[in-house]
Amino acid sequence: MARKSKAEFVKWFGPLLDALRDLGDSGRPREVSDRIAKNLNLSDEVLDETLKSGGNRFHNQVAWARQYLVWEGMLESSKHGTWTLTEKGRTAHITESQAAEIFKKWVAIHAENRKQKSADQAEALEEEAPAPDTPQADQEMSLIAVLRSLSPLGFEKVSRELLRESGFENVEITGGSADGGIDGFGTLEINPFVSFKVLFQCKRYAEGNLVGRSQVGDFRNAMIGRAEKGIIITTSSFTNAAVTEANREGAPKVELVDGAKLVEMFQRVELGVKKRTVYDVDLTYFEKFRE
Repeated sequence: MARKSKAEFVKWFGPLLDALRDLGDSGRPREVSDRIAKNLNLSDEVLDETLKSGGNRFHNQVAWARQYLVWEGMLESSKHGTWTLTEKGRTAHITESQAAEIFKKWVAIHAENRKQKSADQAEALEEEAPAPDTPQADQEMSLIAVLRSLSPLGFEKVSRELLRESGFENVEITGGSADGGIDGFGTLEINPFVSFKVLFQCKRYAEGNLVGRSQVGDFRNAMIGRAEKGIIITTSSFTNAAVTEANREGAPKVELVDGAKLVEMFQRVELGVKKRTVYDVDLTYFEKFRE
């Protein structure tokens, strides 16, 4: 297989701006990626490709495209997970050649600010690394590695703890081989008057081993008559067909928790992780003083 270009993600610069305009100038990361995929009618082959780390290559590339557009002043640097166009971004329409120039410009800026590294090393700031807006990317990599190293039962147990810390009650692991694909259940209380039973399934998968459509369908079939809601938790990711199946109209919705979301949930409740504060230089701020 031919080696992919380091700057392959630049092709999403223009489509990312278009997607945000379609969404009313702002959107959550997954919404933006999904709109790009819809606008360009991307194939499942593209949408299901993974990185060496096990993350989704397409969503990771879009996140890197977003970072360069933030540096370029076309997107706001949100701290709350919403991508928003700036005034400059609302009117910008970027071709691939223009995107390549933006990429080269910021590679040069980073190289200048890291004189101890060569320009080639600066270009390594690309999509094979964890997405730049992923909370504590190095922690994400180590946490996923730890979760994958657990035994299947160990992963079920830590998932049980995560659900408890996230507000679920009466969480239990079913265990055994006759659970019909159900690894556990719990109760989620919406308010003092309304609560519902939730079934969950845990898939401790290695990188590149995705949860497919048939697995989502089998889990839903096992849910029928037993609970109102289902959750599949994996250390890997889901194929595009699996996501479509989980949200199929007329069928009980299945919530999907992939590796990236799983890390976010551990961090949100501070389970098995320790918070730290790191300050990075905001190169965008200092760029205006170069003139």
